[in-house]
Amino acid sequence: MKVSVCIGSACHLKGSKHVLEDLKALSEQSGLGEKINLCAAFCMGRCQDGVSVSIEDKVFSVTPETVNEFFEKEIKAKL
Repeated sequence: MKVSVCIGSACHLKGSKHVLEDLKALSEQSGLGEKINLCAAFCMGRCQDGVSVSIEDKVFSVTPETVNEFFEKEIKAKL
């Protein structure tokens, strides 16, 4: 599963570094690190929505506060 986290200016200010680090940690803790291709990306064109995270071309808005719920619902549950 390819998961991209925007690290562009707007997303960086909204916590993309924390989202990326948390997703990496959650992937490793759950034993799914081998199944998830986690990478950084630049602007996804949704700067007003929060940190943009895409999974296979579907874009989600994630915050450092919602990253755990996002991981459980959109990544872990689908692997």
